[in-house]
Amino acid sequence: MAFKTGVAERDEWSYSPAVGVGPLRFGMTVDEVVEAAEILGQTKVSDCARDHAIFSPTWKVEVHRRGVASSPPAVTAYVSQVVGLFCIAADAVHGPQVAYDGLPLVGRDLSELESDAIAYAEAMDVHFRVTPEGYAGPDDSGVVMRGQLVGQVLRSRPLFMVTRDGANTEWDSMPSEEYRVNGQSTA
Repeated sequence: MAFKTGVAERDEWSYSPAVGVGPLRFGMTVDEVVEAAEILGQTKVSDCARDHAIFSPTWKVEVHRRGVASSPPAVTAYVSQVVGLFCIAADAVHGPQVAYDGLPLVGRDLSELESDAIAYAEAMDVHFRVTPEGYAGPDDSGVVMRGQLVGQVLRSRPLFMVTRDGANTEWDSMPSEEYRVNGQSTA
C-alpha cells in the first residue's frame, strides 16, 4: 500500500512503542539525545518553560537537518531531568517519516490520514483514536497526533511519547511547547 505525504523525500525511522523512534530511545539524557541525533544534523539545546510545578526541569533538543538553512527543526526531543527523553516530535515538512505498522504518520494531510487510519483499523480489526482536536491516528498510548499548518493544508505532526514524571497519561505529559491552536504554535 503506497501513501503520498505531499512533502519532500525524507529519512525513514522506525517506531517501537515505549522504546523509541529511530536512533532516539526513551529515557536518554540530553547528551545521549544530542549524540544520537548527529545522524540527522545539528542540535540546539534549550530550557523549556516550567508551566507546571509538578514536572521536573525539562530541556528541548531541536535537531536541524544538515544543509537546510534557517528551517524549523526536523525533530524536537523533550528530555525531563527525572525520566530522560519522554517526547519526540517529528516536523511535518522536515522530519523523518515514521510509520505505525506500515501507516506513514508524518507530514500527511490530516483528512487523508484519517481515511487511511479508518481503513487500516477496519482491515486489521483494531481501533483507531481521535484526539480532542479531531485528528485520527493509531490507537496507541505512545502516539499523539497533532496538526501543523503547511501552506493551506493541515499536516500531521505526531508526538511519540512515554508518560513523564508526575503525569498520569501522555496527554498530561505533553510539553507546553507542543500545544497548538489552528495548527499554529501558542508557545
